[in-house]
Amino acid sequence: MHPTMHLLVAIATALAVCIIPPAQAAKEVFAHFLVGNANAFTLADWQHDMQLAKSASIDGFSLNIAAKDPNNGPSLAKAFQAADSLAAGPFKLFLSFDYAAQGAWPKDQVISLIKQYAPHASYFKPNGAGKPLVTTFEGSSSAVDWPGIKAATGCFFIPEWTSIGPSAAATAANNVADGLASWNAWPDGPTNMTTAPDSAFRAALGSKKPYMMPVSPWFYTNLPAFNKNWLWRGDQLWDTRWRQIIALQPDFVQILTWNDLGESHYIGPIRAAPPSGPATALFAAAGAPLNYALQNPHDGWRALLPFYIQQYKTGGRDVKITQEKLVVYYRVNPARACAAAGTTGNNPAFGQTAFPPDRMVADRVFYAALLGAPADVSVSIGGMVYKGSALLSLSAGGASGVYTGSVSFSGRLGAVVVTVSRGGKKIAQVKGPGITTSCQNGVENWNAVALSAP
Repeated sequence: MHPTMHLLVAIATALAVCIIPPAQAAKEVFAHFLVGNANAFTLADWQHDMQLAKSASIDGFSLNIAAKDPNNGPSLAKAFQAADSLAAGPFKLFLSFDYAAQGAWPKDQVISLIKQYAPHASYFKPNGAGKPLVTTFEGSSSAVDWPGIKAATGCFFIPEWTSIGPSAAATAANNVADGLASWNAWPDGPTNMTTAPDSAFRAALGSKKPYMMPVSPWFYTNLPAFNKNWLWRGDQLWDTRWRQIIALQPDFVQILTWNDLGESHYIGPIRAAPPSGPATALFAAAGAPLNYALQNPHDGWRALLPFYIQQYKTGGRDVKITQEKLVVYYRVNPARACAAAGTTGNNPAFGQTAFPPDRMVADRVFYAALLGAPADVSVSIGGMVYKGSALLSLSAGGASGVYTGSVSFSGRLGAVVVTVSRGGKKIAQVKGPGITTSCQNGVENWNAVALSAP
């Protein structure tokens, strides 16, 4: 008996547009990039990743740097050289000082790095006003440093101080922040993501300071050496969150992340081979019971970004679709196939209620199709084909847009093939790894694979 397809509505093409504060430039989308995961990158590696990001309509990278990392200097030098050299114009970069990874940054070092890199052509300056954008990952206890840093560098300061809440972040150090970035990109518990956290940030900022809204496709981490072992709900998150961005029209968007393999929210490529692939060595170094990234590419999540980002930048107006695409994502291990290895749903250390991890995820194959008109979908799992009715959209005229849905794989094992067709003609097809109860080292992999076609 075929299960009923669960179809979600597509992105609406007529959405409300907010007023952009005068201090802010045209809307920009950045991907958070962990520089510490690129210590072995060559100049060519940096150029390759930047070109991939540009191809996905990403405007630049927010370069996360940890205090005391001896590789910051060589890595940043290559990053800015690569960005300055891109043939299609500079890829935009700005510094994001991480105050959590290896402790707080000394004030003088922050000033020195901003002064060193802000003159680069590729350094992002909102609205072309000459003020280099600088952000943080946490570090609210060092807020008192920033009036002096701003005076010395003239930077435009948008910190991420989510842990103390929007109101406290907005007023810290006598209102030192010129805007705020949020890290609230994942839902709390087995529910879908809402825009309540974003509304709280915008209310705290008022109408004249910009908000950097986060978007992420997934979250799972199991790194015992760092006391990290939890997941947040990622089902339908990427598509849902982009719809929210298009509706809310924030001043900036930050994708979390380009290359954080350890938290499973990367959208960039996985490099496993030397010389530039040792980022995957993180799992062994952190005592992880399995390498949950190596066989789990997330490249598919970049496929629809040009459409999402253009919708965001145009305020949800109709966008001409020149190529139809299909994105498919799912976990390869059923939720109760193997040992959970202590993984919790939510993180109790953040004051959240812990849930069994299998409550946070659904055993389903999810798909999102960028289409110019309604079409049909079939999902084959282990040779059993599940057919859905025509994909429908609630966009203007019920025509072009992103169409989403899912099929349960509960009780089914084997290869996954998702096909979208119209009038009997195949439009796109994704063939993915099989659903299996065989788990790496007997441990459940809560990460997803994300694939696309063509």
